[in-house]
Amino acid sequence: MPRDLPINALGFARTAADTRVIVAMSGGVDSSVVAAELAAAGYDVVGITLQLYDHGAALAKKGACCAGRDIHDARRVAEAMGFPHYVLDYENVFRDAVMEEFAEAYLGGATPVPCIRCNERVKFRDLMQTARDLDADCMATGHYIRRVEGPAGPELHRAADPVRDQSYFLFATTREQLAYLRFPLGGIATKAETRALAAKHGLAVADKPDSQDICFVPDGDYTKVIERLRPGAGSPGDIVDMSGRVLGRHEGVIRYTIGQRRGLGIGGLDEPLYVVRLDPEARQVVVGPRAALATRRVPLREINWLGDTPFASQPEWHLDVRVRSTRPPAPAVIRPLSDTEAEVELVAAEAGVSPGQACVFYDPDGTRVFGGGWIWRGC
Repeated sequence: MPRDLPINALGFARTAADTRVIVAMSGGVDSSVVAAELAAAGYDVVGITLQLYDHGAALAKKGACCAGRDIHDARRVAEAMGFPHYVLDYENVFRDAVMEEFAEAYLGGATPVPCIRCNERVKFRDLMQTARDLDADCMATGHYIRRVEGPAGPELHRAADPVRDQSYFLFATTREQLAYLRFPLGGIATKAETRALAAKHGLAVADKPDSQDICFVPDGDYTKVIERLRPGAGSPGDIVDMSGRVLGRHEGVIRYTIGQRRGLGIGGLDEPLYVVRLDPEARQVVVGPRAALATRRVPLREINWLGDTPFASQPEWHLDVRVRSTRPPAPAVIRPLSDTEAEVELVAAEAGVSPGQACVFYDPDGTRVFGGGWIWRGC
């Protein structure tokens, strides 16, 4: 092959036809547009959809990711655009890597984010290995995030559309994975533009609603899933105040989250109370005033660092952090304890910081994502 070929849109010095791309297709409009655009541009596209859980349960829920209907929709897109499409049974992998930990986290009083684990352990690990086995040059997804070539290699950056930005859910992407991944939608300004591209290609999914909630949780009732995975998980116990005084009874710690106010069943008090701590060993839900939710200290572990120099090479990093997906990044000081552990000091206290959630690091003066870690114990 001539060595003076121009770099194509995916970063390879070869023609589009000689560049094989695996597209992870969920059946939604985003990944469908990625596959259609790449196929129309002449790339050697292969679509892969993962069956992650039981088809019967999947079909019962509209708007779920990787459900039975979504598999059908992905296949239709592939047929319309003329590229091969395969469905891989990852049900056991997904259960072991994502669902089991989800249940264990809730039983331990944490509030997990299974979408991050799915990206980390299933889509960007197992599926990526399948892509390599198929001799693909790269793997593309429909995530709204940007991959930017920097002086020290590829960097992770927030999406152009802040409303659609998915950087919080992709902080665990490693450098090796980032080198192989492509995110064609990261620079798109709005979701309306994505839907317009779907309509341009005549895709039936152009007006399909976005997926909602956790994909394997029917109707948003995660307690049913946990009780199915861990029979007896909904053991009742006491609702107590911060001094230990019993205020009422609950039907299982797994039914509560840090910061929750509604549905406590302890009315008639002088001030509104919030869940400030969960104690699964004592089967207690601890409640207190809103002020008790505020914290500035956030311990982290399992840190994935995407900076240009080693994480522990400095005593502290002054970055912005996001401690929940619904909160904007805020200033913080990150003090490494090791290559994978740290303590974060928030400049302004945050309410409702919960073990099991992610803390993601951002450039205060730009769009770069520096990785992040998992919040744990005693925050």
